[in-house]
Amino acid sequence: MAVGGDSAGGTLSIVSALQARDAGLPLRLQMLFYPGCAAHQDTPSHRTFAHGFVLEEPSITWFFSQYLNSQAERDDWRFSPLNAPELEGVAPAWIGLAECDPLVDEGVMFADRLRMAGVPVDIEIYRGVTHEFIKMGRAIPEALRAHQDAARALRQAFEGAQ
Repeated sequence: MAVGGDSAGGTLSIVSALQARDAGLPLRLQMLFYPGCAAHQDTPSHRTFAHGFVLEEPSITWFFSQYLNSQAERDDWRFSPLNAPELEGVAPAWIGLAECDPLVDEGVMFADRLRMAGVPVDIEIYRGVTHEFIKMGRAIPEALRAHQDAARALRQAFEGAQ
């Protein structure tokens, strides 16, 4: 079994992978497209890409206001996987990030945390594209390449699996 998703779906996939690890349910892969990973939107990419790049700061603020019951929940690792106390033993990850996305820095930070925990990580940053680019497969070659890369990672995760 593998988990995967994009944006908030990527966040939910990370949380599911951590819960699967804790329940003793082995996963072959986390397939994550530009997941939200941080409690606060204060990275350089959040400042650089706050306006004019599909996922804008006012939208992020609105999404969070719909998701969270209180500001205290921002620091819960299930909202902010970067706050997870322990990442050791979680499934390997394939992470596809968009270069022109407010979430790119937190995606890189999450990949770094996974690596520091000994988790195998394959990360791709697709140049010149924005959040949601994987849904543009009929329009931009980077989306097609990302689809191919993700499919290859999924296939490799299950090669030799019984």
